[in-house]
Amino acid sequence: MSFDLVLFGGTGDLAWRKLMPALFQAFRHGTLPEGGRIIGVGREDLGNEKYRSLIQARFDNVDLAKRPSSEEFGRFAALLEFVQMDLSKPDDYGKLAAKLHERDTKTVVMYVATAPALFTTVCEQLAAAGLNTPKTRVVLEKPLGHDLASNRAINHTVRKFFEEKQVFRIDHYLGKPAVQNLFALRFGNALFEPLWRREHIANIQISIAEDLGVESRGAFYENTGALRDMVQNHALQLLCAIAMEPPINSHADAIRDEKLKVLRSLKPWTKESLTHDVIRGQYAAGTSGGQKVPGYREETGVSPSSNTETFVALRTEISNWRWAGVPFYIRTGKRLAGREGSIVVNFRATPHAIFNSNTNVANKLVIHLQPKDGLELHLLAQGQANRNVRGAAAQTLAPVQLDLDFDKRFGSERVGAYERLLLDVIDGRLNLFVRSDEQEEAWRWVEPMIDHWTNDPQGPRLYAAGTWGPSASSAMIARDGFCWSEES
Repeated sequence: MSFDLVLFGGTGDLAWRKLMPALFQAFRHGTLPEGGRIIGVGREDLGNEKYRSLIQARFDNVDLAKRPSSEEFGRFAALLEFVQMDLSKPDDYGKLAAKLHERDTKTVVMYVATAPALFTTVCEQLAAAGLNTPKTRVVLEKPLGHDLASNRAINHTVRKFFEEKQVFRIDHYLGKPAVQNLFALRFGNALFEPLWRREHIANIQISIAEDLGVESRGAFYENTGALRDMVQNHALQLLCAIAMEPPINSHADAIRDEKLKVLRSLKPWTKESLTHDVIRGQYAAGTSGGQKVPGYREETGVSPSSNTETFVALRTEISNWRWAGVPFYIRTGKRLAGREGSIVVNFRATPHAIFNSNTNVANKLVIHLQPKDGLELHLLAQGQANRNVRGAAAQTLAPVQLDLDFDKRFGSERVGAYERLLLDVIDGRLNLFVRSDEQEEAWRWVEPMIDHWTNDPQGPRLYAAGTWGPSASSAMIARDGFCWSEES
């Protein structure tokens, strides 16, 4: 299937750090359709050969296993071309149109890897140049807006020129193999679904922890923060995947309809819950990886008096029959004690204990997202019998776990998130992309937090780099009689 994939921002950070390596892996695996072109767009005065050399040099910075040999890159480079454009100048879109009209392809993908402020401009000018044809697909990166109003404005403009089925709002977490296995775990097996409800589950924890700081992205982060960068999209998409009802089939709209129901069922915020059930923090100087690191306010591009949050922890509930009364905890932050992404499903304890036990830990299912990819099922099994006690009371239970490491099981068969999503765009599969009404509902739910913080003179709570965030986060979950997974 012939295709043209146009990368707006083709020399930018996302292009060389994520998109080009993903496209090369698809090329290496033989899954990238033949007859394709990858067209980088940027302001720089580069021809095809200079662009290819630039991308080859940037491959030296990706993981060793993902680096091409000289021979491999030579074959991949034949797909790469470059068009110099200033995206704010309408006349420059004629250059792109001329390039695309050089041949007739089945699919044209416009990947808008630019600042969000340019999304509407690019869509308007693509239409003005006659490039919004039925075979065109547009990929929009997050964040799509900075609040509900701006998100609606972007979607309204995009819909003027493209149908909903042509718009691919990307959230790379949905392309992660572990998230795909979450859907398979729930809807491809009969084991867990009968237990997947309030009668058997005590609480669910979603954690996306990073040990790095903002690095060179301080200026970007100042206008974004952890709530917009991680909670409004990644964390809420994970919550939807864990909490949604079984869809009627595997079609895109069936899946997205069920996710939308979850977002609409999230418990509305009140003044009291915003005060007690939402914790925002900001990292101060500390130690990470055995090295002293600066606080957020000392990072390049960050205001010395910044109140931007680098940590968010919150408690919420889903108001429906399946989940009524079950607390869902979300936590994400930078410069934490480790890099870990996980969903922990804590089951209720047995209603009547007939065994001695050295632990009060109940069963739990841990779904690892990063850096490990797999499942852990924590159980209690018979341990060493007490010879001084007779009968059933002599049997002592001890914790054991079943550990399923998907990287070891599937190895090189695993497909990375961006590789999977880019192939889905080319093939026109919308299952792993976010529909506009989902996105708007997510913004509607987080906006009260944004408004509350705008009028909160206290600012974020400081926490030392290399810790698990403000102590108030542990206190919040402790009020329900629970603790974060690493504290149990």
